[in-house]
Amino acid sequence: MRALAVAVVALALAFGVAPSAAAVPTDAVGAQYDSVHVYVDPADFDTFVHSWVSTFGGTTSAAATTHVTPTPSTTRSQLILSPVGTLSVFGFTTPVPYPFGTERGGWLMADLDAGLAHAEAAGATTVVAPFDDPIGRDAIIQFPGGVRTQLYWHTTAPAYPALRTVPDNRIYLSPGDVEPFLRSYGEFTGATVDSDQPAADGGLLGAPGTTFRQIHLSGPFGNTMVSVTDGHLRYPFGHELAGYAVDDVEVTLMKAKSAGAQVLSPPAGSARSAVLRFPGGYLAEVHAI
Repeated sequence: MRALAVAVVALALAFGVAPSAAAVPTDAVGAQYDSVHVYVDPADFDTFVHSWVSTFGGTTSAAATTHVTPTPSTTRSQLILSPVGTLSVFGFTTPVPYPFGTERGGWLMADLDAGLAHAEAAGATTVVAPFDDPIGRDAIIQFPGGVRTQLYWHTTAPAYPALRTVPDNRIYLSPGDVEPFLRSYGEFTGATVDSDQPAADGGLLGAPGTTFRQIHLSGPFGNTMVSVTDGHLRYPFGHELAGYAVDDVEVTLMKAKSAGAQVLSPPAGSARSAVLRFPGGYLAEVHAI
């Protein structure tokens, strides 16, 4: 275990991440290396990337045509490094092999095999066993409640700039799943509960006059917002994968609309929470810092 901890610190320094007492015993490298996976039609690929960068700023990698699954497939792929969060964009030109497309995103591991063992010990299951891709190795795990994420490791360590604001991984669970999820997720990610509101304003989910349980966690893998509901959700809630913190929600919405996005849910609550639909169908929540 000591050797693994030393290796994590060394990798953290190599990635330009300052090690801390909280970061050493985890598998995380940094929140900027935890990307949301966005699947779009190839015809909408460039339009989506342009719309996102026009709204939030940032830079992109060169688009490439590659394979990122263990069975035959082909996709366009591009990375967006925006100050509010990292996105991995995929535009498959072949059918998407199952279960790809069901994972919420990808988390960079200091050691993929050690991370996978840690996840399984914490109660997660391995949905896709480790496989090689053109630049590293990957696997997909599932936490209680059906929450899936991809774990990845790169042969050559990437170096991404730190985020200005860390996004929320927005998860919706039924009451029976929430406690097993929190135990497993907390054990693996090292996340701790910042707040647990048993009667949050239902207006945040498009249902004024109702309440729901809302739990916010933070940790080395970033932030997580858990909404515990009866499943009677109004569209578009439950379809958004992440929530992004911005200085001014109204200004952001104007930029987004000018870049081709639609406002599906207007600002609500003290954080002015709103939901946007970008070209290609990606839904994102935005809220005030």
